[in-house]
Amino acid sequence: MKYHHLTIEEREKIQLMWWKREPIRAMALELNRSPSSISRELRKNFPQQRNEYTPRLAHEKALVNRKRRGREDRLKNNIIRKYVVDHLKEGWSPEQISGRMKRDNIGKISHEAIYQYVYVQIHRDGYGYLRPGCEDLRSCLRRKKKRRTPKGMRRCQRMLKPKGLSIDERPLVVAEKKRIGDWEGDTVESMDHKPGVNTLLERMTGMFFVTKLESKTSSATSSAIVSRLNQLPDKVKCTITFDNGSENSGWRTIEEATGVKTFFAHPYHSWERGANENTNGLLREYFPKKTDFSMISEETIKEVEFLLNSRPRKRLGYLTPLEAWGVALDD
Repeated sequence: MKYHHLTIEEREKIQLMWWKREPIRAMALELNRSPSSISRELRKNFPQQRNEYTPRLAHEKALVNRKRRGREDRLKNNIIRKYVVDHLKEGWSPEQISGRMKRDNIGKISHEAIYQYVYVQIHRDGYGYLRPGCEDLRSCLRRKKKRRTPKGMRRCQRMLKPKGLSIDERPLVVAEKKRIGDWEGDTVESMDHKPGVNTLLERMTGMFFVTKLESKTSSATSSAIVSRLNQLPDKVKCTITFDNGSENSGWRTIEEATGVKTFFAHPYHSWERGANENTNGLLREYFPKKTDFSMISEETIKEVEFLLNSRPRKRLGYLTPLEAWGVALDD
C-alpha cells in the first residue's frame, strides 16, 4: 500500500484527540493510520520547552523536510567538500575557490553551489539554528552575513575639489589593465583615527602592498609610498591614482622621488579606484574596523600581505597576484 503524508486536517484531528488524552491506537484507528505513524508524528513535534502539539507548526516542518528529502550534499564528494571548507577558512571567496578548483583539476563546482552549501547548514537558509552535524561557515565569507540579502544603495555624500591632475587626464591605457605599472593608493584607518596603513594595488596583476604608517601626516604617507615604489624596477612605475584625502597632498613629492605620474579620482567616486577599494575590503577581514594598527607588528602585516597576494583572482584566470606579477616582470 502506498504511503501518504499526513495532511493538515489529520494533524488537527490528532491535536483534538491529544487534548482529550485519547490513546495512540484510538487516534490511529480514527485516521486509518498505523499506530507507529501517529507515535512518530507526536514524538517529532513536541517542543522541549512546552508539552503541546501544534498542527500548523508540525505541518510546516514536514513540508520543509520533504523538500530536503533524498537530496545529496550540494558539493559532490568529500575531496571537493574538504577543498572548499579548507579554502573558505583561509579567506578565499567562493568564486576564487570555484575558479582555482578547475585550474587545479580538483573538480567543477559553481560559486553559487558553494554559497548554497554554506547557508544550507543553517535551518531555513540562514534564518534558523545550526543543523545537527553541520558547521557554520558564514563567518568565513567576505561579508559574514547571517543570511543572503539583496544589495542596498549608498547614501549621497558631499563633493570636494580634487588636488592634482584629474583621472580624466590619465592615459586611456591605464583603464585597460594591459600594462604593468599603474597603481591605486589609499589609506586604511586605525581605531580612534590613529595612524593606520597605506595600501598600494597594481592594476594589471592585483599585486597588493600594505605599509604601516608612522603618523597621519601627508609626509608619512608620501614616505611610505616612495619607500615601496623605489624598491621596484622602473618598468613598474608608470601612474598612481589617489582619492581626495588630505593624506595624499604630498603627491608632488611622490612624483619627484619615484618618477611615477599621479592622478586623482573624482570626489566620492570610489568605483574609479574599485580594485584598491575591493582589496582594502579583503584586508579588513584580517584587520576589522576599530583595529589599532599601532598594536599590530610589521611581521603580521607582511604575513597578511602575502596571504592576500596568494589568493587566486578570477580576472587573472585564477592565477594569484604573485604568479601574475612574476609573469609580467619576465615579459
